[in-house]
Order: sequence, then structure tokens, then C-alpha cells
Amino acid sequence: MEKPVRIFLLFCFFSGPFMAAAAAAQKKTYVVHMAKYQMPLTFEHHLHWYDASLKSVSDTADMIYAYKTVVHGFSTRLTAEEAKRLEAQPGVLAVVPEMRYELHTTRTPQFLGLDKNADLYPESTSTSEVIIGVLDTGVWPESKSFDDTGLGPVPSSWKGECESGTNFSASNCNRKLIGARFFSKGYEATLGPIDESKESRSPRDDDGHGTHTATTAAGSVVENASLFGYASGTARGMAARARVAAYKVCWAGGCFSSDILAAIEKAVEDNVNVLSMSLGGGISDYYKDSVASGAFAAMEKGILISCSAGNAGPSPYSLSNTSPWITTVGAGTLDRDFPAYVSIGDGKNFSGVSLYRGKPLSGTLLPFIYAANASNSANGNLCMTGTLIPEKVAGKVVFCDRGVNPRVQKGAVVKAAGGIGMVLANTAANGEELVADSHLLPASAVGQKSGDIIRKYLISDPKPTVTILFEGTKLGIEPSPVVAAFSSRGPNSITPQVLKPDIIAPGVNILAGWSKAVGPSGLAIDERRVDFNIISGTSMSCPHVSGLAALIKGAHLDWSPAAIRSALMTTAYTAYKNGQKIQDIATGKPSTPFDHGAGHVDPVSALNPGLVYDLTVDDYLDFLCALNYTSSQINSLARRDYTCDSGKKYSVNNLNYPSFAVVFDGVLGGGSSGSSVVKHTRTLTNVGSPGTYKVSISSETKLVKISVEPESLSFTKANEKKSYTVTFTTATGSSVPPSAEGFGRIEWTDGKHVVGSPIAFSWT
Repeated sequence: MEKPVRIFLLFCFFSGPFMAAAAAAQKKTYVVHMAKYQMPLTFEHHLHWYDASLKSVSDTADMIYAYKTVVHGFSTRLTAEEAKRLEAQPGVLAVVPEMRYELHTTRTPQFLGLDKNADLYPESTSTSEVIIGVLDTGVWPESKSFDDTGLGPVPSSWKGECESGTNFSASNCNRKLIGARFFSKGYEATLGPIDESKESRSPRDDDGHGTHTATTAAGSVVENASLFGYASGTARGMAARARVAAYKVCWAGGCFSSDILAAIEKAVEDNVNVLSMSLGGGISDYYKDSVASGAFAAMEKGILISCSAGNAGPSPYSLSNTSPWITTVGAGTLDRDFPAYVSIGDGKNFSGVSLYRGKPLSGTLLPFIYAANASNSANGNLCMTGTLIPEKVAGKVVFCDRGVNPRVQKGAVVKAAGGIGMVLANTAANGEELVADSHLLPASAVGQKSGDIIRKYLISDPKPTVTILFEGTKLGIEPSPVVAAFSSRGPNSITPQVLKPDIIAPGVNILAGWSKAVGPSGLAIDERRVDFNIISGTSMSCPHVSGLAALIKGAHLDWSPAAIRSALMTTAYTAYKNGQKIQDIATGKPSTPFDHGAGHVDPVSALNPGLVYDLTVDDYLDFLCALNYTSSQINSLARRDYTCDSGKKYSVNNLNYPSFAVVFDGVLGGGSSGSSVVKHTRTLTNVGSPGTYKVSISSETKLVKISVEPESLSFTKANEKKSYTVTFTTATGSSVPPSAEGFGRIEWTDGKHVVGSPIAFSWT
């Protein structure tokens, strides 16, 4: 995920029109949080007060949006000086610069066990009452995945609408796609009017991403689905009978926080039950993060918010969407692959992947060249636009290194220069992770180790040759899942005591619905059109969890968002059936809770978790008090006059989260500079039958002793609550481990249910 661009403005003073032009150039968008409860009695309506506050610092500024539900306040364009003066006004809690956010199946239901256990989920009526709101690039309503055959009337709870616009009308909605809206005022305030010749100023999806995420979450059942014959089978979303409401907030130039807030506000007012947001921005404190602000208000209304963790892995501290009221989803692989073998002239063969479907290369060996040797550019090895010399490439297969420009674009560059095929090699940044693409020419992607061998062959052999063999779809790949290398990792850089990501779900090579406005490669020159496409990212894993949350909501209508997330987390698995731990493809070693959170989602077990860790709005407010947020910072999230109790001792460690992130300060062993004992308190709620649960503890490090008190909890009725305390004690005299991290696990079981929680230790 790309971090938001910070623009530092230099103030120049001119006279006349020069000064006006300079001021206009210096303006940027801000989201203004107001203390609505402090409105002076002289105003009849809060909008009048907002407008007067704005006009007091600028005669020319207008409100872009006025917010009343998820934020109290408005968005507007101001100079930095005007923003500073506005923040000093009475009743103004914060003036936050706008952030730009970026966007981060057929096999999945079987892989998750939903096909064999469909009868466990009451799909008939209750799930069809559940509404999933998807904030993304819009929707392609003609997709077969939005067929409403067999669905009853639109739920009576629905308050939304289907907005008309470019290439989109209210009649595009039905009993499946029950709502569609678009939000562009913030985008247009910054970048100017949308070019309607290139993208629709309406809910229509010209990108494909929004249709893919919406149909992954809740697409209807479509038989004989595939991409060019790859991944053929029956496609269905996770909650195939849930309803979809699309909120288009992402455009060619990105997704702007003022628009995202407006969309979340409408989704809350429209009465969605789940919000799915496969987007993220830079890392910032919760009160400055518009997604976190909007999500807080949605959570307060009982809406579960699922967000992608980001695609900045495998680097540590690379997560976005870290707030504890958001369910943060990382990505794993499926047990499916699309092999394309690379055979070189010295007889060696290498496994690669590809979704190319067209005229194959001849079975004979063909001339082969390294892009770096066919370019005058310093970065010619990357096959970037305009860097290849046609005379050297014509009639040959070209070897390109991965990096900088999109993978499919490299193939387009090779094709434009006269190349007949491409071998795309991972570098150290991507290791052995292989992501399949629908290339425009015969091409295969290989891992770093294979790429290094092939590159040496190209350099050493005077007449190198190659061919590529495409093998279609292969199922039963082991091990699976593995954590995707691109999946963003913890620790949580904002609050280290909250373990993120929460969970992983399928996010590699996922087949789902697609827009007919764009080819499967996403390139402008790609004239192919498909009903389904295969793409990868935490953008794909997020809607899996959104759909599964909708299934659980349908089965347990009274469960809170925290209870649903807890059910998904405490039943997740961290090991394969053979007992080996889930692998991290980036290292080839076992993954850790900083990679996979609580583990890989297991929806069948999540339906009946036995116990849950529940959370209320007050619990989150106590959490903000424990972070020592100021009253203004808390109130910008809470949207009411809330003051932390000066007589109460708040602890981040007591947030009733289903996982444990234990932070030790300083030297181990209780030295003068550090703490050797950390306590966490948790409360479990019984959502199953009466029973007695006993605790078991495991730890991968001997440096920390873990004790739980009490060691058993007895529940006699539904919704009964019982608390326990975990004490983590460092071994006296030990030194901080080289990795400065360690891991363990706590499980409660009554013989039928296992309620598991990961533990991650870190030393600062």
C-alpha cells in the first residue's frame, strides 16, 4: 500500500491576481471534525454553525460534504493557514488533511469446506436478509453473479437506493444488487472533473476490482464459470444468498477519504450489516484515519467492518487498517495452481505459472534473450515501456525481471517490440511466490531460484533457447494454504498491544466476476472481455471474510461485530492436517501470528465457536483512554462529549480482544529500565451449551512463563460471562532474544469446542 503523499506548502505573498492564484494552488482538502454538542444556541441547525465556522476563516471555501452520522463535521478545501485558524475555532475538534487510499471464486467454497457443510448455514431466509456493503470501484450489474433468481423481496430494513449516472440507471439494480451509489466530490475537488469518456461518473465499474470483490463476498451461484477455461467450475460468493450494495469511492486517481467517509455514512444510514473495504492508506493514529473514524461509527451501529491488511509484505510493520474495531484480513493461497513449464536449451525444466490462453509456442526450442542485453536503458532488465530494442527482440522469447511496472505490462512491452514470448522472473523482493496473470503473449512467471539459474544460462550460452508448456489447472496443491509473500505483516505500528492481522483468508489467484469495460490484464490495449477474472491481493481475502461474516450474521442475528470476528478468529487453524504449521512462502518456514494473526479462517467451525470475546462501544472508548488520547481526539471518534474517568486506571492490555500481543519494555528479567511482568484480562461469553472449559498453554520461547487464573471456567447458561487473567513473566537475568519476538497460544476447551488465541511477544 502506498503511503499518503504529504504536501508541505510554501507561502508566498503577491498582490492582485497573483496572490489569488497562489492561494488556490496551495489549497488542499481537509476533513473537519466538530463537537456538535457544543453548538452555540444562536444557531438553529448544526449545518448553519458549520458554515459560519468555515466562513470565519475563508470567504471562498465551500463544503464538499457535510457529515452527520459517522463524523460530525464536513470536508472542504483550505490553505494550510486557513486550516490552522479553523482548528483554533471553538467547537472544532480536529482539522485532518485528506488521505488518498489505494486498492489493495470457483475453488474457494470447496477449499473452505462450505460445499460439504452448506446445510449448516441457514441460507434459505436469514442469510438473504443480510446486506453486504462494498466500498470499491463500483459494480458491473450485468454480471451473472448478480442474478437474483430465487431471491425474495428486498429486505424491509433496506433504506438505500440505486443511483443513476453515466451508463447506469436505477433499473440496473435487482433483488440481489439492491443498491448502488457513487461518491466523487472529494476526488473532483482535488483532481478536477472525472473524464466521462474514460470512466463512468456513476456506480458502474470500469476497473473490475469492485465487481470482483462484491462477487467474492456474495456472488450468486454461476455454473460453468472460468477464465479462458482456467479454474473451471461453479462460481459462488461466500454468502451466495446475501444482498449486495455497491458504493463506488475509488476512481482512476485513487480513493479519497472525504468520499470514503461520505460512503460509509450512506452505508450506515442504508442499514447494511457488513462493510467490506479492500483499500488502505498510510499508517496514522486512529483519529486521523478516515477509514478508522467511519468504521468506529459503523461498529457502533452493529455493522462488522472487514478490511484488507495491505500488499506491502513480507516486510514487518507493513499493515494498514490496524484499529481494533476493524477486522483486518491477510492473504493465503488455495490448493490450486496454473502450471506453465519453462524448458531451456541445456535440458533443464522449471515450474512456473500462467493464465495465458491463445496460440501456444511451438514445441521446438526458440531463440531466447535477456532483456538487459536487448536494451540501452540502465533498467532494461525490467522490460519497461520503450526500453527494448526491436531489432534484438524480434522473433525471440524475452527474459524479464519482476519489479516497478505491472507484470502484465512487461509482456505487452515485449510483444510491442516484436517478442514472441516472455519468461518473468521473481527477484529477492518476491522470492518463490508465484502469482498467475492473463498475459497478452505466451508467458510464464518463475520463482527467484529458477530465475537465477535461467539468467546464468542466458549469460553463459552463446545461443540460448527456450520454450513454454501450458498445463491448465491443477488441484490438490500441497502444502496449502501458505501465507502470501505480499500479505502485509505485523507488528501493529500504531498499537503494538493489539495483534494484527486478525486472520488470513484466500487471496491468491481468486476467480470472481469482472467488468466488461476492461480486459482481464487491466491494460488499455487488452481488447479481450471476460465474465470472470483471476486476480490476487489482500483485496481478494477481505471480501471472503466479509461474506463469511454475513453467513454467521444470518445464523446468529443477535451477535455483535466483535462476537462474529471472535468466532472467526478463535476457530481459525494454524497447522495442516499433518500437524505441521502453516508455511510462510516468503521464508519457506512456519508462519507466525505476525504473518497470519489467529490463523486461516475455518467458517464451518466459526458457526459454533462455543465461547466468544465480545466488545462494546464503551470497551473501545476505554481503550482510547488507555492510549492517553485527548478529549478532542476521542470525541472526534465518539461523536459525543466523552471524558475519561480520572479516577479509573485504564490498560490497553485489558481490551477484550481474541488475541494477545504482549509488549515487554527494556531488558528482560526486571532490570531497572524495564518491566518483567505483564498482565492481560479477558472475558468470555458462552454462546453454546452449558459446560466447563479448561485452559491449555503452549509457548515457543522459554524466556516467558505464562500462567492463567482461573484454569477452568464453568458456564451454566447462554450469554453467561466469565473472566480470567493471564500473567506473562520474563525469565530473570535473560537477555532480549536476537529476534526480539516470540510466540505462544492459549486454548480453552470443553471437549467439543476449542477456543484458541495466539500470543505474540515483543521487546522494545
